[in-house]
Amino acid sequence: MSLTNAKRIGIFVDVQNIYYTCRQAYQRQFDYRKFWKQISERGDIQFAYAYAVQRHDDQQIKFQDALRHIGFEVKLKPFIQRADGSAKGDWDVGITVDMIDCVDDVDELILLSGDGDFAVLLAHLQNKHDKTTLVYGVPQLTAKALSDQADKFISIDDTLLK
Repeated sequence: MSLTNAKRIGIFVDVQNIYYTCRQAYQRQFDYRKFWKQISERGDIQFAYAYAVQRHDDQQIKFQDALRHIGFEVKLKPFIQRADGSAKGDWDVGITVDMIDCVDDVDELILLSGDGDFAVLLAHLQNKHDKTTLVYGVPQLTAKALSDQADKFISIDDTLLK
């Protein structure tokens, strides 16, 4: 494939979702370097956003720096601890806005998440913008609505884990 005909790709990673689903299903971490290599062999990465919460701990900062080194733009939201002990760091609206903003500059949109709320977004991108959508997720922890809506669902398995 020549560079002028290369597929233009946008990547959108729901970092918390991928972290927790990989940990729950495999007790392992997602390998962002392997993923980047795999995608960059398929086309030109135009946008690569990783959406995370900001906790200000050293391990998180190192992880976010590693993502930046790979090529991701890391978008951070404050970590909110509720009075009941639960936490909030939801990026659904931010991911949605960015995917719609980038839609004219890519041929293919890749979402890493298992969150079924994104099924409506994928339908919009496919129907109104005629874009190809791929979803990477842990099969048993990905909403059926999301995997069904994607043009292609790719299982996160040993090939993409550390």
